[in-house]
Amino acid sequence: MRKAGHRQPVLESLRAMRAAEFRSPIGRFLIGPTVPVCAHVWGGTGAPHHNIARYMARTPNLGNDLMTSFHASRIRKCLLAASVAQALIAIPALAQTTSGTQSASEKHHADASKPVKLEAVMVTAQRRSQNLQEVPIAVTALDEAQLSARGIQNVSDMGAVAPNLTVMNAPGNASSSAISIRGAININPAPYWDQPVGMYVDGVYLGKTQGNVFDLLNLERIEVLRGPQGTLFGRNTMAGAVNLVTRAPSGVFTGDASVGIGNYGSKVSKVTMDLPAMGKLKVSLGGRVERRDGWVKTTPGSAQSQLANRRNNEAFVGLEYDATDNLTFNYRYDYTNLNQGGLFNQTIHSDVEQAFGIPGIIVNQSRQTRASIDSPDFEKSRVSGNALTVTWKLGDAGTLKYIGAYRKMDWADALDLDGSPILFAQTANQTRYHQTSHELQYLGSYGPWNWVAGAYYFSDSGFSNNPQTYFLGQADYDENFGYGTRSRALYAQVDYKLTDKLTLTAGLRRTIERKNASRYEALVNPDVVIVPQGTAAQAGFSATTPALNLAYQLSPNHMVYARYAEGYLAGGFNGEAQTVATATTPFKPETQKTYELGTKNTLLDGKLSLDADVFHNRVSNLQQSVFTAQGSASSTVLNVGTSHQQGFELEAHLRPTEDLTLGLNYGYLHAKYDKFMVTGVNVANNRSVQFAPKNTASVVVDSVLARTSNGVLHATLDYRYTSKFYMYVYPFTQTVPAQQLAQNTLIKADSILNGRIALSDMNWGPVSGEVAFWVKNLTNKSHIDSIIDFGPNFGNLRTANYNEPRTFGVTITARW
Repeated sequence: MRKAGHRQPVLESLRAMRAAEFRSPIGRFLIGPTVPVCAHVWGGTGAPHHNIARYMARTPNLGNDLMTSFHASRIRKCLLAASVAQALIAIPALAQTTSGTQSASEKHHADASKPVKLEAVMVTAQRRSQNLQEVPIAVTALDEAQLSARGIQNVSDMGAVAPNLTVMNAPGNASSSAISIRGAININPAPYWDQPVGMYVDGVYLGKTQGNVFDLLNLERIEVLRGPQGTLFGRNTMAGAVNLVTRAPSGVFTGDASVGIGNYGSKVSKVTMDLPAMGKLKVSLGGRVERRDGWVKTTPGSAQSQLANRRNNEAFVGLEYDATDNLTFNYRYDYTNLNQGGLFNQTIHSDVEQAFGIPGIIVNQSRQTRASIDSPDFEKSRVSGNALTVTWKLGDAGTLKYIGAYRKMDWADALDLDGSPILFAQTANQTRYHQTSHELQYLGSYGPWNWVAGAYYFSDSGFSNNPQTYFLGQADYDENFGYGTRSRALYAQVDYKLTDKLTLTAGLRRTIERKNASRYEALVNPDVVIVPQGTAAQAGFSATTPALNLAYQLSPNHMVYARYAEGYLAGGFNGEAQTVATATTPFKPETQKTYELGTKNTLLDGKLSLDADVFHNRVSNLQQSVFTAQGSASSTVLNVGTSHQQGFELEAHLRPTEDLTLGLNYGYLHAKYDKFMVTGVNVANNRSVQFAPKNTASVVVDSVLARTSNGVLHATLDYRYTSKFYMYVYPFTQTVPAQQLAQNTLIKADSILNGRIALSDMNWGPVSGEVAFWVKNLTNKSHIDSIIDFGPNFGNLRTANYNEPRTFGVTITARW
């Protein structure tokens, strides 16, 4: 009876929506008879909170070789699951003491007298809270409502949501993403290399891309900072930074619980909540469970039954303790357990049979949903993080802030690289990694001065084992790598108001770091040592990264700015080196100098925001990851020369009526090598620039279609476009017989259309209800996301990861 009672408000609200006239931003229309509703959205028996608790407590095995470090986290997971279940049990009791929620139409009439305008967006792009339109740098911000409407759950969903932003899964990996801003990227997710775009969660830098595709359950906003952020954010933000910001506990019993189903057997349950304050302590917690079948099925006799399936669990706990009116402690623990089938490495070209006499590799140029593989293809990871932020307000003297964090990752995968029933190319990886960071900030203001200064320390350490097998087992390699970093920095940035309208900003950061690496590689059967055990090296690097900004407020709603900034990408060692000399020779840090002019404008009485910028980058000691298939497949980072990029970016948001919001962004990029040295010869004109699409764009239409006492009907359409680009740095014309060619890794222009329609603000007694129907890849377009070209030495084998077919589903949410 309890479950039926819970569903009854949903059914009554939908039945009440019979023929009636509604007002919408595009006119008046009639809503017809009742639409059917799915009453059962989760398999199994028992109350919803019992199912959620069961799934949160049940964690799939990663393998005995990865279990030793997880005992402490198991205890935390069990406690967390119990807390979530207990809080869900309390929700029905709340109905006896809470008055009914205000209807959607009542809320609308209460707000009718307010002028129509865009809501202000607050960001921390300069380490302090500011209105987005007052920040004199190129930054895009997406708040919680926008993220939900556009179906953005993690970093991999962010492609083209900002100008000149490209995001893709690393080749063959669904749990590792590669982020490109203004054409700067390292597409290899290997943990011994760094990325030019830094990723942060609540100010904590995430050191590696492996395992960075996870859902933050109480995500408040995402900020995409374009251009070097080397002064305030530091190492590896040469091209920009992505800052994920979560909600702090409120101390009020609020939250949401949702269940959803979709095609491919998708089932998702999620709950997040803030508990009532307990004295000076506030608590928030949540969990998410996802199960989905793979969209690629395999033939009988394959190594596994499907690919691209998901069996993922995530959880978090947030604590805020107000020790005094001026001293606050914020702690957050997050945990992610991913267990999913790998991406299908579909063969799109092969001369293997002619080259090696090995038949059985089938070539298909269109996206396939059926595969035959001979070796396991999966990804498993366990990632946990602890972060503590201490804020001490000193009154007129300013604010001291400490941010400390410890994160660890255990990650494993296996890949059938050729995607065929023939043992032609197979690899696996097991990685253990942990990182520690400490940061002390001092923020303050005095008269015309504003400042932020700080000290930063970062260290990490990891080890990876990467066996590879090729040519029917004739070439079997055993490989491992070790890597570590120690980095220290001091920084300061000061704003000075020269006049009421003119502000000068100057900043400087000094970073000193040391890296170490170890390498081993051997050919098995016959045993041939290629890089012997004990091969190790270490090196020191340093960088000074200044920033200078001049912003002029033409009027309260119009600002122009000029910016100069520098950033760097850390140097290091080649973890996949195939000689002792290469393994022990470091590559240098890459540096970038950026010149930028921009403007930010609020027009039409706050209904329109229009931001634009132009930029020019100069890159020195250019690092390029060059993939080669010589012996074992590997990539080598080289300092090859210099390059430049220039472009234009535009962002516009318009709210012409209360019920309609439009969003547009566009980015233009021109990238070119000035010098690309290979064996003493400049081949700049014969090399493709990787991940540099000339055009990126997105258009979002967000509309309230109808309002009624039974709810608000709301729809979103999200269109994104990325023009063609080359995936790797290869020659256009072959000068060496074994070279891969650029045109073989050209990713064609593609676009995607997503949509969502939801009936929200339904009065379900003590809670507000929502039923949302969503679809991704509405037109079911097929395109290649990534390509690996093994080259002539591997029979010109080329494999590709295709995008997912159309996915759709329904999600029912209760908020209180």
